Amino acid sequence: MLEHCTLCPRLCGVNREAGEHGFCGADARIRIGLASLHQWEEPCLSGTNGAGTVFFCHCPLGCVYCQNHDISGLDADASGICTDISGLADTFLSLQQRGAHNIDLVTPTQYAAQLTQAIPLARKRGLTIPIVYNCGGYERVETLRMLDGLIDIYLPDFKYYSSYYSERYSRAPDYFDVTVDAIDEMVRQTAEPVIDADGLMRSGTIIRHLMLPNLGSDTAHILRTIAKRWGTEVFVSLMRQFTPCTDLTDYPELLQPITDEAYAEACEQMAFLGLDGWTQDAEAISESFIPHFDGTGVCRAK
Repeated sequence: MLEHCTLCPRLCGVNREAGEHGFCGADARIRIGLASLHQWEEPCLSGTNGAGTVFFCHCPLGCVYCQNHDISGLDADASGICTDISGLADTFLSLQQRGAHNIDLVTPTQYAAQLTQAIPLARKRGLTIPIVYNCGGYERVETLRMLDGLIDIYLPDFKYYSSYYSERYSRAPDYFDVTVDAIDEMVRQTAEPVIDADGLMRSGTIIRHLMLPNLGSDTAHILRTIAKRWGTEVFVSLMRQFTPCTDLTDYPELLQPITDEAYAEACEQMAFLGLDGWTQDAEAISESFIPHFDGTGVCRAK
């Protein structure tokens, strides 16, 4: 699959095994920025000990405002640690041993082919906690089907309704249609959410929507789409933590936080539509939630 890579909707077709780079910037090596216990996911994922986050380098979406820009861009090869299938499986097991409630794969799309090998290997070595696929929502249905049975919880973003803004901010004018089809497949695989006696999620889909400045109309359309298409089959996480932390000189409309009024209106609509999930306090607007990507916790190739 890496010799003619079509894992994501970009369909670059590059030979990553030969060192070629497509839109995401990844070659055949697995590069990880950080593997750690993370307390800032949704409550059913973080629990008391934290989610076992594995922050992968590179990304097929490339949002101009990305909080993880240090490891997501084309120059991410200067960050993180390279590992292999066995090292990735051992990284999962190490997080489990540290008390992680799940393995939270952050921006994993470009490594989906390797995950089809690493997850079964980790299970064989003793991994028992759920696997979370934490992605930007911009996924190929064919790639998701390849992961069927390996992923317990899907955690996709649903960023845009407008093709104008998905093109402007993420160079993906087809984002809405692609993401709707992808979430259809995620929900098909996981069915309705399952929460255990400790309040931890065991399976299901959580759709995240990060509000952007002055895009209340997009938010409204997305919430209505979720309610109409999936309803109680999913949880919704309505996020207000947008923080301008990259050079957004060319996007002056993004150089501001989400207003209290705009967020309150979105919360009211979410409740009106009967969507179940989580909202955020104003304290969520902080760069302190952005980890330091120094390769900590990654088990290297042997």
